[in-house]
Amino acid sequence: MRVVQRLAKDKLAIVSSVVIIGTIIIGLCAPQFAPHDPEEVNMNLRYAGLSWNFLLGNDHLGRCILSRLIYGIRPSVLWVAVALFAALQIGAILGLMAGYFKGKTDALIMRICDIMLSFPGYVMTLAIVGILGTGLANILIAFVIMKWAWFARVIRASVMQYAELNYVKFAKVTGISNLRIIYRHIVPAACSDIAVIASSAMCSMILQMSGFSFLGLGIQAPHAEWGMMLSEARSVMFSKPQLMLAPGLAIMIIVSAFNFLSDALQIALDPKLGASPKKLQTKEVTI
Repeated sequence: MRVVQRLAKDKLAIVSSVVIIGTIIIGLCAPQFAPHDPEEVNMNLRYAGLSWNFLLGNDHLGRCILSRLIYGIRPSVLWVAVALFAALQIGAILGLMAGYFKGKTDALIMRICDIMLSFPGYVMTLAIVGILGTGLANILIAFVIMKWAWFARVIRASVMQYAELNYVKFAKVTGISNLRIIYRHIVPAACSDIAVIASSAMCSMILQMSGFSFLGLGIQAPHAEWGMMLSEARSVMFSKPQLMLAPGLAIMIIVSAFNFLSDALQIALDPKLGASPKKLQTKEVTI
């Protein structure tokens, strides 16, 4: 509750949350919000400017940019969130096991994580996509394969500090099962840390998805995706820069929203991060 109260006082966190929630709702209800079919080709409207019927104009095939921008939320944000959730589930389970049971379990899981993290993320993702082939599904699979190890290592470090607390040790002594201790005591304590790393990881995954689509490795035409919209507009980036402006701003806004929310979560969890040096010094003197 205290975390929620601190977040409620942060105006930037509220705005970021509204942007994220609004984007998710628009993406889920894309057919209701999109004014036109995003894949409808009309060469008579090729590179048409802004109008009441087409608020953001039309692209090189006469397709509605606004409609494609709205439908692009699904692969660029929603499907990325699904991949993040899957990777987080795998990483959380293994991280909880490693941090709580320690010993051989910890050593085995961490050695596997070390192997996975020894490869550069972008290079390995490209390699996986190269093996599986291009497409949205294969990039999402590559995200899950590459991200779970990072989540496992971070969550393991968080769980290890909570597993040493007195109330957890007392629960072990009283004979409560390990599974119940993890579920009742460790998971709630680690949830806040998991929320922070998930929100920060979402930013990099959105940028990677857009980057791969920009290179032609992500979702394929005629489906809409923000990175692919940037790629399609680069041939006229100097003569018609407005075609790159809409998807570029969309990526920048949603990534900034997740970044600001991640920073706000960190400060809410540890108020000392947001306190000024003078306040901290006064507090220490008072103590």
